[in-house]
Amino acid sequence: MKLSKTMREVVLHWGEMGTSWGVNRSVGQIHALLYLVGKPLTAEEISDTLSLARSNVSTSLKELQDWDLVERRQQLGDRRDYFTADGDLWDVLIKVADGRKKRELDPTIEMLAYAADACKDDSDTPPDVRKRIAEMHRFVSTMTNWYEQVKTLPRATLLKLMALGARVAKFVGM
Repeated sequence: MKLSKTMREVVLHWGEMGTSWGVNRSVGQIHALLYLVGKPLTAEEISDTLSLARSNVSTSLKELQDWDLVERRQQLGDRRDYFTADGDLWDVLIKVADGRKKRELDPTIEMLAYAADACKDDSDTPPDVRKRIAEMHRFVSTMTNWYEQVKTLPRATLLKLMALGARVAKFVGM
């Protein structure tokens, strides 16, 4: 498959952006390629198109499947696996946010809850530090609870809220 100059630039940038988010450059490039082409591709096609080692493509595809961003499918009469990316960017955003919450925030909340409880009666931990730990726990918990509530809103409602931006403060009496 031959990529246009624009497609190549988007794929390369998506890979670079991925490194900023903590994923391998190849993972980002493969996701961008699958999203842009909008049709199932084999690992060989991905490897050839992006000039990536087949082993790198396999590892990256497994990671994308773990994030639920890429789906593996079969086609009748063909033994090869085909891979597709979710074409709905809103769903992609939610899947990435859910994955990051699960991998990063949930363990942090758990650790902060433990630390806040453990230091309550710990005379070695200064009172101001105990207070800051409790504030950290409250803050991260509040943010994740907010996220869990907001993501259940209908998409149209969320888009209206996003369009309002800071003007939403008028509706909550600020």
